[in-house]
Formats: sequence, structure tokens, C-alpha cells
Amino acid sequence: MALDLIGIAILIIFLIIGIVILVKIGGLLLRILLHAIFGWILLFLVNLFPYVNIPINILTILVTGFGGVFGVVALLIAQFLGFI
Repeated sequence: MALDLIGIAILIIFLIIGIVILVKIGGLLLRILLHAIFGWILLFLVNLFPYVNIPINILTILVTGFGGVFGVVALLIAQFLGFI
């Protein structure tokens, strides 16, 4: 009987630790996804300007998602210098 209670307590502790880890990883993945969506929208809006033709692909979306406005500025500079 005592071993069953200890086993259940250990199982509950591992379950709680697992749930905490999953919530932290899930929150990080959700934040990265939201930043990538924001980057795609920002890149689309920048492409509406004349003489700006930055291709919308996974690399540019991630640059704008992680870099935000600074990522868009970096892509604009790269496009004007002829790298893109």
C-alpha cells in the first residue's frame, strides 16, 4: 500500500514537470509563429511600395519575423545593394 502511494506521488510529480515543460515549449513555438505571421504581413506591406521587390519566401519571412522592423530594414538594404 505504501509503495503504491509513493509510486503515484512520483508519477504525479513527473506529470507536473512534463506539463510545465510542454507549456514553456508551446509558448515559445506560439510566439515564433506569431512573429513569422507579423513578418509576412510587414513584408507584404513593404512590397506595395514602388521599386521594392523583395520575394516572399520562408527565409525572408523568418528574417522579418525574428528581426521585426530591423529585419525589414536589413532586407531593404540588401535589396537596394543587389543581394536580393
